[in-house]
Amino acid sequence: MAPYAPFIWLSLLLVLPLYLMFKKKKQNKKLPPTPFTLPILGNWHQLSQLLHQSYSQLSKKHGPVMLVRLGQIPVLVVSSAEAARDVLKVYDIACCSRPYLAGAARLSYNFLDVGLAPYGDHWRHMKKLIVLNLFTLKRVQSFRFLREEEVELLVNSISATKTPIDLTDKLFALAANITYRMSFGIDYQGTNLDKDKFHQVVHEAHAVAGSFSMAELFPFVGWIIDWITGHHARTERVFHELDSFFEYAINDHLKPGRKKDQDDIIDVLLQVKEEQAQLGTAHFTKNNIKAVLMNLFSAGTHTSAITLNWAMAELVRNPRVLGKVQDEVRNNFGNKGKVSESDLDKLQYLKMVIKETFRMHPVGPLLLPRETISHCKINGYDVDPKTIIQVNVWAIGRDPKYWKEPEQFYPERFADSSIDYKGQNFEFLPFGAGRRMCPGIHMATVTVEYVLANLLYLLMRKEDINMEEKAGVSLAINKRTPLILVPIKRI
Repeated sequence: MAPYAPFIWLSLLLVLPLYLMFKKKKQNKKLPPTPFTLPILGNWHQLSQLLHQSYSQLSKKHGPVMLVRLGQIPVLVVSSAEAARDVLKVYDIACCSRPYLAGAARLSYNFLDVGLAPYGDHWRHMKKLIVLNLFTLKRVQSFRFLREEEVELLVNSISATKTPIDLTDKLFALAANITYRMSFGIDYQGTNLDKDKFHQVVHEAHAVAGSFSMAELFPFVGWIIDWITGHHARTERVFHELDSFFEYAINDHLKPGRKKDQDDIIDVLLQVKEEQAQLGTAHFTKNNIKAVLMNLFSAGTHTSAITLNWAMAELVRNPRVLGKVQDEVRNNFGNKGKVSESDLDKLQYLKMVIKETFRMHPVGPLLLPRETISHCKINGYDVDPKTIIQVNVWAIGRDPKYWKEPEQFYPERFADSSIDYKGQNFEFLPFGAGRRMCPGIHMATVTVEYVLANLLYLLMRKEDINMEEKAGVSLAINKRTPLILVPIKRI
């Protein structure tokens, strides 16, 4: 080895300064606190299926910004309004991408959608197209008659019985029916796009899109667990079933002479596709349409139903609040029997009830996960690129630092308050904030307000309501048990 010794020493002399610089740079970093981790598992031993609750407990010990490991995946958990402001506003551009998850990638046609796509030119272009064509005030109002028809059917079916009903099931069916009709225009009952089967597949897709595979968490051994549990097979089955549904509906919309009362969402997206082709500025394909439809159904069929379910549960277990909001409806509309969407601005206390529901029961308690594009500082801590960020809006909404008696359902806290859910108040973020804020906020709030106002024409009676959250693999958190109520029609 003697002849090579000078070259070895020379190499060491060249590399040593670089090593010392790297070591010094690493030592100079102020890293977020990290709970005790186990080899391979990371922090899994400290987490339950209700991640937001586990994160909340850990943050009380380790602080509002902490770095945990889900297997081999680094996750920065943010549990304060100040840190959330850093993520969603101050360093929004550095924190606004999405992580690559295999299930999400498959269901979004390799991120041809809006909600799950990583930050970049494609996402910016898609968001502009979708916001301008699907979520304008005019477009939301164009589907008003659908909401009115579906809500009337719901209220009539409830008031026609005096026996206990599963309101949870009815609310999910309502939200799914509204989204189905807005998207497809007609009821495809008895065809390849049967409504009930489609709703079941959408429910499975929601779980797949919100989960990690074991191979992602534990790269060297996780694939064995995925193979045993059939994770990939399930993902493929759900994808192909959804794809066949969307393919059928799109092809039906392309048939010459198709009759329609007004443009539905597929009509609108097909028009966008044609306009983009004529402009030659972007490649908007049939798969883009399918990916957007997947976003709409994943969000539209769960978020509104879950919010309404929590709101009704809280009202029934808080008779004072229920009586006050029902009196508001009755005093404004008497014996009309229903509330019109144009009348919703008269129901200010009802809006407070919904805000309080958003605070205590945000549908996405951790929002959709973000991923850092570049280095940034969150609450003074250094955060590296490719770090997943989860903002625990559930914990922030129940923090006594920002809310007086946070565990109490008290809508009056929003009276004469400027706090709103439009992304400017970081202690109240049910729809997120910044570039990745939910674009369907207006459609969601109109639906929730309208349905709840009309349900309040019915008295609901139930004692001892279980308010525990349902554990499971999902981006949205519902009640653990269905809401079973006895309807009593108000005279």
